[in-house]
Formats: sequence, structure tokens, C-alpha cells
Amino acid sequence: MKSFIANNLGWYGAIAILLAFALINFAIITPNSSIYLVLNLTGSIGILINAKRKKDFPTVTLNAYWIIISFIALVRIF
Repeated sequence: MKSFIANNLGWYGAIAILLAFALINFAIITPNSSIYLVLNLTGSIGILINAKRKKDFPTVTLNAYWIIISFIALVRIF
């Protein structure tokens, strides 16, 4: 069951980050938008959980920093 949840969180993460990227590139939202930052933050959390379960440490590291950067940016806009 844990594997199923981690896998679904990974898929959510991939979709959330891809959606954020598309929304920026099609000029639907701005890079300072809370929607963009929340999608990046939650997407990175999902990917990190999935990657940690699979012991994919480069991906864990990348997403840990992505989470930190997204969180700081989100705090700054509020």
C-alpha cells in the first residue's frame, strides 16, 4: 500500500510541475504567482517522497532544494 501511495504522489508531482511549467510558458500565470509556487512546492514534495522510497538520491536532493526554493519564494510573496 505504501508503494502505491508513493507512486501516486510521484505521478502527482510530475503532473503538477509540468502544469506549472506549461502555465508559465503559455503566459497564463506569472512566475511570482502563488499558484505556480504551490504547484512547484507540492509537486516537488510528491516526487521527493516517491524518489526516497526508491532510494533515488540525486532526485531526492534536487527536489529537496526545489522545495526550499519554492517555499522561500512563496513566503516572500505573502
